Amino acid sequence: MSKETNLGGQFDLSGTSISVYRMGYGAMQLAGPGVWGPPRDMDDAMDVLREAVAAGVNHFDTSDFYGPHVTNQIIKKALHPYPADLVIVTKLGCRRGDDKSWNHALSSTELLDGVHDNLRNLGLDQLDVVNLRVGGIAEPTEGSIEEPLSALAELKWRGLIRHIGLSNVTPRQFQQAQRITEIVCVQNLYNVAHRDDDAFIDDLAQRGIAYVPFFPLGGFTPLQSSVLDRAAAAMQATPMQVALAWLLQRSPNILLIPGTSSISHLRENLDASALKLPLDIIAELNAIGEKVRAEAQLTY
Repeated sequence: MSKETNLGGQFDLSGTSISVYRMGYGAMQLAGPGVWGPPRDMDDAMDVLREAVAAGVNHFDTSDFYGPHVTNQIIKKALHPYPADLVIVTKLGCRRGDDKSWNHALSSTELLDGVHDNLRNLGLDQLDVVNLRVGGIAEPTEGSIEEPLSALAELKWRGLIRHIGLSNVTPRQFQQAQRITEIVCVQNLYNVAHRDDDAFIDDLAQRGIAYVPFFPLGGFTPLQSSVLDRAAAAMQATPMQVALAWLLQRSPNILLIPGTSSISHLRENLDASALKLPLDIIAELNAIGEKVRAEAQLTY
């Protein structure tokens, strides 16, 4: 493996002074099973965060509805006061029910409460980037996002938020959002097998806007593919490292936030930024998404 850039190189968020390494860290898995309650070992969770910072990671993805409140509190306990270059991106638009369900929280009151929860639990006076999460559980659904986004833009005007992003949105919703406020990033489901956003990513790349795939390794159902396994064997890497490397090479505006509660797994994820996939392997990996798309069309 040859490391051409540190953690995938840097990306400047459009219209901001923020520059982050393309390989970041997602904090969701720091909470307990089902993203609910405290971790099994609080010290281990804090060690993962500190190891990420020590390795150079300066882009964390989190939310106060992870736990709820748990991951933000762990981040604060482990890292506050924060390194000057650390960018913490959080999400609003969801709340957890007592039955551990995931429910929309998009009213102006819920968004204001969510901002204050994040500020308090992270120990911040202002949030770097807030993604407005809409849509379904994993995939977007069409519909106007004007009301919640306008409420979030008001909180930005009040100085509680520096920048706004979107999560789980369609291209049409992104276009609507741009008429309301500046959008610095989009966070949607995307990986080597689920590639509905191919055209969307290319459009955002032309605009210089970051695209952050959630579940880059498949999420709660990890990616499984014989093609991925063969590519990993050829590269002397793990299948998950190859899947992450493919994303980094897919487009220069893609930022990664793979999550883990294990230091060894964290190091494995970060090492993926050193992989340079040859064109023949990229073509084989591209075929995974094409096959999934073709199979999905046959079900209609």
